[in-house]
Amino acid sequence: MTAMPSLHLSPRFAISLALCAVLSACGGGLTTAPSTPVVVVPTVQPKISKPVKIGLALGGGAARGFAHIGVIKALESQGIVPDIVVGTSAGSVVGALYAAGNNGFALQKIALQMDEAAISDWSVPFFAKVSGVLKGEAIQNYVNKTIHNVPIEKLKIPFGAVATDLNTGAPILFRRGNTGTAVRASSAVPGVFQSVVVGGRQYVDGGLVSPVPVRFAHEMGADFVIAVNISASPEAQAASSSVDVLLQTFAIMGQSINSYELKDADIVIRPELGAMKGNDFAARNTAILAGEQAAMAQMALIKKKLKEKRDE
Repeated sequence: MTAMPSLHLSPRFAISLALCAVLSACGGGLTTAPSTPVVVVPTVQPKISKPVKIGLALGGGAARGFAHIGVIKALESQGIVPDIVVGTSAGSVVGALYAAGNNGFALQKIALQMDEAAISDWSVPFFAKVSGVLKGEAIQNYVNKTIHNVPIEKLKIPFGAVATDLNTGAPILFRRGNTGTAVRASSAVPGVFQSVVVGGRQYVDGGLVSPVPVRFAHEMGADFVIAVNISASPEAQAASSSVDVLLQTFAIMGQSINSYELKDADIVIRPELGAMKGNDFAARNTAILAGEQAAMAQMALIKKKLKEKRDE
């Protein structure tokens, strides 16, 4: 009988065979635990509201301009503070004082303490060659004194005053220089105030070209414009003096311009001033209250539109 050859296994090979045998013996007894599914939650980026520059366009209307103060008070009470202020005529007076850092309550105090004589300086038209019964220097000095002679470009809120070039009829937006002079030019109602010479050119009331300066608020960089229209309805005004006739003429002229320009405002506030005349300084408190009420009546709409603008 032939002897079987001996099988010599290396230690490494022997271990490998042993492992195979163990695994074969276990057969299907080994199970693999299922892996836990990974749930991927998409990252939701919070919507960031874009900054919106709010412009406040204050219209002309002489003493009816006290209503602007009420509007400002109402806006501030709801945390709405404009980034840009532009005014025409009476709107330039209130706008300049506001841009200088006086809040609504401070403006109201200034208004109630204002002496009409402090802004009235009568000329003598029968003895001098003048273009109006009021010089306008008094209102210029009053504004400069109240804001401590700060020039337009140094005011706390960017400000512009609209006037009309008497030679060309073109509008001019004063953005630099003497604040009182710019306000005086913007408020120089022809026939009532003398025209104002600035840089060799004559200027008169901005209401001739822009009674409520919405377009200039946009030009100054406003994304959202709140316009305040204080012009009087001609049918509500009884003209009993030459000054009344001039102011009513302005109101008639301003109607057609306003209908065009106010379309570009996001919000138009119209204080209910009834038959209040442009020279009725005694009704200043009533006008302030009317402005406040008119602004509060639209506050929900203002906030809604502001939110929509920020979410665009």
